[in-house]
Amino acid sequence: MRAIRLIFFVVLAIVLILVATANRAPITVGMMPQGIADFTGRDWTLTMPGFLALFLAMVFGVMIGLIWEWLREAHLRAESKARAQDLARLQREVGDLRRTHAAPKDEVLAILDDAPARGPRNTAPAANLPAPR
Repeated sequence: MRAIRLIFFVVLAIVLILVATANRAPITVGMMPQGIADFTGRDWTLTMPGFLALFLAMVFGVMIGLIWEWLREAHLRAESKARAQDLARLQREVGDLRRTHAAPKDEVLAILDDAPARGPRNTAPAANLPAPR
């Protein structure tokens, strides 16, 4: 698995380097529509290499996707947390019940509960037993 991951990252690095060297020409990116930019009186453009604009767009898309999924799955995380709390509460209740109700009420029963479990003493098959007279 580690080798596959390393190969993937090497191939990805080679592809990104090839894209970056093929798109070095500067491009101008408008940050606002021209009508709004004229209204504000500022120039809302950036000039950068083409590969940088492409990489920034990819990073921006990944970040938007991560935030979108995090928000979409919020109800699943809340439900999971509530179930984990219910499970912990039930485990505490079962532990309390075992301590209070399973405790022997008699000293003889306590001794028998603490004694090691013994198997049958005679493990010979029934065919080898003498016939009753």
